[in-house]
Amino acid sequence: MKIVGLSGSQIGSKTRIAMDATLKVMAEKYPEVETELIDLADYKMEFSDGRNYLDYSGDTGYVTKTLMEADAIIIGTPIFQASIPAALKNIFDLLPVNAFRDKVVSMLVTAGSAKHYLVADTQLKPILAYMKAQMVQTFVFIEEVDFHQKQIINHDVLMRLERLAEDTVVLTETFTKIREEKEAEYDF
Repeated sequence: MKIVGLSGSQIGSKTRIAMDATLKVMAEKYPEVETELIDLADYKMEFSDGRNYLDYSGDTGYVTKTLMEADAIIIGTPIFQASIPAALKNIFDLLPVNAFRDKVVSMLVTAGSAKHYLVADTQLKPILAYMKAQMVQTFVFIEEVDFHQKQIINHDVLMRLERLAEDTVVLTETFTKIREEKEAEYDF
């Protein structure tokens, strides 16, 4: 099983810190799971121009192909101006409509205040549903006050990140088993 963490912003550090904490838990609790972090701050991405994702090269090709090959994706996003960043939206635009079919997708959200709590429900979940994701329904919301000196200091948040990792793995295993059993029913 391969799980890709996608830190969906080109600026800031809090989403990356939360993604690192989540993938650390994943490595400790599920050492058999292969993980990879894609932090959009580390890549030079092209804007979507309608081409098939396989036709992109360089960083854009690498990121899109890695996401398409993953069994599950943990999306981390900050909320800027009451919306997801354009860099993350561009990733969705680069991928095909059915990109997340048969994939489990979970989410963590960082924001300056609780006022942005519903952004994941009103903006991110509809995009993921449109792209056919099997979503982990609960997401982790992390506010500015939960960080201090580039660390998460809220123990409840750390426990929720651990649960997010667990839910992502368990749902991926479950959906894989169901899909394999269904495919085995066919004789070709």
